[in-house]
Parts: sequence; C-alpha cells; structure tokens
Amino acid sequence: MAPVSGGPLPETCCPPATVWLWAGHAVYRGPSLRLDAHCGSVHCLAIGVDAPFTLSADGLGEVRVRSALIPPRTIHRVVAHGDQMLFCYIDSGSPRAHHCWERMTDRSHGFGLGHRAEAAVIDLAGRADLDPTTVLDLVCGPLTRHSDPRISVATATLQAHPGRSVTAADLAAAAHLSTSRFLHLFSEHAGTSFRRYRLWARMLSVGRAIAKGVDLTTASADAGFASPSHFSDAFHAMTGLTATTLLGSGATVVVLD
Repeated sequence: MAPVSGGPLPETCCPPATVWLWAGHAVYRGPSLRLDAHCGSVHCLAIGVDAPFTLSADGLGEVRVRSALIPPRTIHRVVAHGDQMLFCYIDSGSPRAHHCWERMTDRSHGFGLGHRAEAAVIDLAGRADLDPTTVLDLVCGPLTRHSDPRISVATATLQAHPGRSVTAADLAAAAHLSTSRFLHLFSEHAGTSFRRYRLWARMLSVGRAIAKGVDLTTASADAGFASPSHFSDAFHAMTGLTATTLLGSGATVVVLD
C-alpha cells in the first residue's frame, strides 16, 4: 500500500509504536502519549504523521502545524489531532541540530515551524519499514564526520563499558593527549561533548537490555545509573518523556549500533 501523506491513516494500518536510539539521536513513532507541558535537554522535531498538531508555548501562543522544531529547555505542549506522531530527538551539541534549524521555513520566537522536507518525511513516517537514519538524513542532512582513530577507541570504550567511571582524563592519557586537546577532538569527531556522549552510551545500554527482556532495575544499574529513578530522571530531562510512560505504551525499543 502506498504511504498516505494527506488525510489520516486508517486505524488498522497504523504501524506499532517504536523508539530507535543511537548515539546523539532518538526517533519515536507512535501515539502522542498525551504529554502535559514539558521541556527536554535536546532539540525535538515533532511531525504529525496523519494530521496536524497544536504546539503551545509562552511567547509563541498556540499554533496548528504539521512540523515544528522545539528547542531545548523550553516548556511547551504538543496536542496531536491524529493517531500518529513522529518525534526526532537531536543532541543539542550536534551540528545536525543547527542543520535542521536551517531547514525550517518559519523561525520565530525560538521555534522552527514547517520543515522544507515535511511532505517527504510524512511519506516516510507512514511506512511500516521506516528507517530512522534516513529520516534524520532528510531532516538534518547526511551526517558527515571525519574519523580520528583515537576518538573511535574512546567512543568504543564508552559504549562497551557504560557502567564504569571512565573519565575524560583516563581516555586522554590512553590516547597520549592532554585532557583539553582530547575534549576538543572528541566534540569535533563524536558530534557532541564527552559528557553528553557518555550519557547517551548509558541510555543505549539500558535500551539494549530492555529490548532483550532485562528488567529496568538491572538494566539501569549495569549502565551506571544509581537506580531506575536516576535513569528515568535522566531520560525525562533529555526527552521530556518518562520511561514508564514509554514502556507502558508497549513501544518497541530498537538500539542502532
């Protein structure tokens, strides 16, 4: 069946709720989850898959749109008027956040409204075999990153051992770099800061474990969080979503390596 971009999709053909996670990014497709006013620490591109939505925030008022880029640390509320929403979360330290901002047709009051590729993204989002990396390439442009082998080793270490207290100084010494030089190279090549990347690595570890059926308490502890509530607080601070709400909705968690 061809994807539908205009009217609402029939309820029977709505794809299941899914959240895809990878370093510096997350994509959620599914019901709006009926969130109250909230804010996150990352940029969020919201897209109404089968209908417009209403975005409200101080200074902006209420606007009815099909796509909007919501900046970090900004209290807002999204009210969906259809069955399916697409949320693309982009780390605030990533250059892709700026690239997405540049692709919004209306940039006022700190919000971006109307993505240039809105129709194409809606078509992709309506497909059962949605590729989240293709969506991010479409809304932000392809990810171009030069690879420094020393930083590749550092990111691999953080991914492999998320629960360890690995510091920037430790990894800098292993790479025979000063800490300041290491942090500069890390941000340049990893696409976000060392601190943010370590948090994403821990989030991904929890996501992998949950996808395998591990309980949240064990998954959180193994990833270096002090408790499930510590993980939930960090997840909520990042995305504005609560882990219990997301998991309670029956959403499938997919971690991309």
